[in-house]
Formats: sequence, C-alpha cells, structure tokens
Amino acid sequence: MTTTTRPGHPVAATGSRRIGPGALALRQGRLEITQFLRSRESVVFTMGFPIIMILIFASIFDGTIGGGVRFTQYFITGMIATGLMTVSFQNLGIWIPIERDRGVLKRYRGTPMPKWVWFAGKVIMVVAIGIAETALLLAVAVALFDLDLPATATKWFTFGWVAVLGVTACTLCGIAISSLARTARSGSAVVTPVSLVLQFISGVFFVFTDLPTWMQQVAALFPLKWMCQGLRAVFLPESFGAQEPGGSFELGRVALVLALWCVIGLVLCLTTFRWTTKRDG
Repeated sequence: MTTTTRPGHPVAATGSRRIGPGALALRQGRLEITQFLRSRESVVFTMGFPIIMILIFASIFDGTIGGGVRFTQYFITGMIATGLMTVSFQNLGIWIPIERDRGVLKRYRGTPMPKWVWFAGKVIMVVAIGIAETALLLAVAVALFDLDLPATATKWFTFGWVAVLGVTACTLCGIAISSLARTARSGSAVVTPVSLVLQFISGVFFVFTDLPTWMQQVAALFPLKWMCQGLRAVFLPESFGAQEPGGSFELGRVALVLALWCVIGLVLCLTTFRWTTKRDG
C-alpha cells in the first residue's frame, strides 16, 4: 500500500514503516538487476558479446590506420559505445515487450506504486550493468591489447559526459522502440536488426571515414556514431582528430546531437509507451 505525506510525494508503507521515493526506486532497481542476472541469455549476450567481438577483431586486424593508431585501439572505442547501446537500447527494446506480453506491466499499472518507480528501476539497472560492462571491457583491453587509459582529468570528464548522454539517449529510445513490438517474440526481431545496422554504419567494425559518404551521412543522424566519435576523443591521440570527417573530434557537436536525442527519446517515450498489448486495449 502507499500513503501520501503531502501532494506529489507518495511513500510506500509496510505496516508502520514508510518507504520514501528514493528507497522505492532503489528497491525497484535492485529487483531489475536481479532479474537481469537471472537471465543467462541476457547476461551472456550483453556482457559477453562485446568482449568476444574484441577478441575476434583484434586477432584478425592488427595493423595501423594512420597517425600511429592501431586498429585495435580504434575498434575498442567503438565496442565500448556498442556495449553501452546494447545494455540500454537493445536490452530494453527486447525485454519490455516480454514483460508487456506476460501482463507484468498491466499488473504493475494496477498497483498503487507510482509509475515512475518502474522507469527508475530500469534506469538504475541500465546504469549498473553499463558501468560493470564498461569496466570489464576496459580491463580486457588494457590487459590484452595495451589500451592506454585516459591520462588527464579532462579526458575522464569527456568519457563521463559522453557515456551519460549516450546511455540516456539509448535508454529512452529503447523504451520507445519497445512499443513497436506486438508480441514478446517480435521484440528481438524489431530491435536487433536496427542495432546491428547502426553498428556497421557508425564506425564500430570499420574505420568511419572508409565507409561510403551516404552511409556516413545516415549514421550521423543517430546517437551511436557520435558516441563512438566522442570516445575516440578520449582514448585516441588528439592528432587523430584531423582524420575525422569534420577535421576534429567536434566534441561540441557530439554533446549537441546526443542531448538532442535525449529530448527526442523522451518525447517518443511520452507519446508511444504502452502498458498493455494492443489486444488488451
């Protein structure tokens, strides 16, 4: 049950013990993390796929791409961005339709728990798993492929805001795209192709400037390309910025585009999200 101490500030109560909004969100987040970890398929795909791809590509391509930058260094930055997109956009886009199809969201909507708590739980799960996955990727890259970690506070700050804006945009878009899936089974069919196409055209598997011009222009419309570019500014030498399409890492534009996608994603969430399947009405 819930009680309300004052308008707009609901708290849950169990017996005589009241639980504030922050505690509710943390409990929901812990529940979401537990459910994620219990799904072996999600854990293996979300956490393992980027590492497997790094091991495969690093073993195949070991040359340089200019400016003394090894392809492995370039590729790892893209896989970090991909990992963040996978845990947010792809994971939510697949699992929310499953919960909707099973009636979990319908039952949740019928409880007195504030609806924002459910969304907060998803965000907490994405942040926690995203941090763990990024740390794991960096550990593998440093230990096996001599990736140099950022040496200045400025670069760590850049890493932070690129990751935060990128995860926020991808999380909101993942929640929004989940409404396109009509059934639990169709979630993967809707989201996975979009995710893979974005990876191929955004400079993850290939050097971005080697891609056809039209493909670069399409990729520039979506967040992943800018996440990759922002992370290259963190992990690659500053001189490499001259080889970017704009002649520099364009961090100002990176921030602008990612922030714009946060707004677009929020609008899409507010206008398209459904708690029930279409057959339930």
